[in-house]
Amino acid sequence: MTFKSLHIIEPILKSLHEEGYTTPTPIQAQAIPVILEGGDLLGSAQTGTGKTAAFAIPIIQLLSAKKAHEKTKKIRCLIITPTRELAVQIGDSFKAYGRHSSLNGTVIYGGVNQGSQTNSLRRGVDILVATPGRLLDLMNQGYISLKDVEIFVLDEADRMLDMGFLVDVKKILHDIPKKRQSLFFSATLPAEIVKLANTILHEPTKVEVKPVETTAEAITQYICFVDKGNKAALLVHMLQDENIRHALVFTRTKHGADVVVKILAKHNISAEAIHGNKTQNARQRALNSFKAQKTRVLVATDIAARGIDVDELEYVFNYEVPNVAETYIHRIGRTGRAGTKGTAFSFCDASEKSYLREIEKLVGRKIPAIEEHPFPLVDNNAKKDTGGRRPPHRQNARPSSKPRNAAPNMNGDNKWKKNKRSKKRREA
Repeated sequence: MTFKSLHIIEPILKSLHEEGYTTPTPIQAQAIPVILEGGDLLGSAQTGTGKTAAFAIPIIQLLSAKKAHEKTKKIRCLIITPTRELAVQIGDSFKAYGRHSSLNGTVIYGGVNQGSQTNSLRRGVDILVATPGRLLDLMNQGYISLKDVEIFVLDEADRMLDMGFLVDVKKILHDIPKKRQSLFFSATLPAEIVKLANTILHEPTKVEVKPVETTAEAITQYICFVDKGNKAALLVHMLQDENIRHALVFTRTKHGADVVVKILAKHNISAEAIHGNKTQNARQRALNSFKAQKTRVLVATDIAARGIDVDELEYVFNYEVPNVAETYIHRIGRTGRAGTKGTAFSFCDASEKSYLREIEKLVGRKIPAIEEHPFPLVDNNAKKDTGGRRPPHRQNARPSSKPRNAAPNMNGDNKWKKNKRSKKRREA
């Protein structure tokens, strides 16, 4: 199948050719015809599947076919997405695929001065990509009218729910014409998301591509069992491997991301953090530097990392094992994109073993453990931070000397350097 066989118009085909696109991905092959026919769509697809192009390409074609008569352009398509990084990425995609069309658009998000955004809106735009908070703010100030919206896209709906944007989304929907085409995308479809979709969509076609259980198959995955206090030392040790030229590291908290960056800097490893406490300009600079490979390591929290799309990123580190199994899939999905190689390392302390079991259940297999590294797990009875909930069962006394599966030797000499546990261990 080719994009031409999907009846894409010539100006868009030209743009796709310039971008190096030849064959549609499964989500594109299934979604584009539905959208071109004007139907509502419920799409379930993981990051890295070509989801943005699946809705951007047909939207550009539909809007190009219906030229606006007014001199000042009205907002005819609205895309809502949860994070600033993802909004910028979607805006760039529309710009790339629509470069040979007469359409224009803009991206609005919080954390920056609104001046340049309101100037673009005054000039008129066909396509608006927005985060919910800034959109509502500019609507309340009178800069934005949504009465001419013909196509509405809600992207990353599950993350919207996680970030508490559900009320904002409902307010925005109240101002959009009821007669419209609606496209709804979510990586996962829990009951609350399905309920929200039912209030937005009218007789939608459901497109489900690459279920979460299969997305990790192309990525080589390893577990490193390590005490919490030695995770920073293990990360530094592994980054001494010159073959790891570019790596994305995930932490659970913003503070944790900053701490990891400081530790890496002390060992002359260039690193920057990207999280919600950083200004938008700082986040964009860090991301651009990482994409240009001027920064070797980008340390990110889950919410800030949505929308990070870096070509040929081979290594991802889970500094902390996520407590939601699906989050693990999203994290490692930042590597191994578009058929490239991908490797994911996860540092698991004793308190995180239950999380690991849930992840292995989700991916349908045991993840190989790297048994021979300088900081093997010693404290098998570490208490989990349960937030007042009942603590998990205690773990076994010591790790097996037998590897769970074959895995690479991180030392090269088959010797473990036994670490001594200090009474006061610095958390990293």
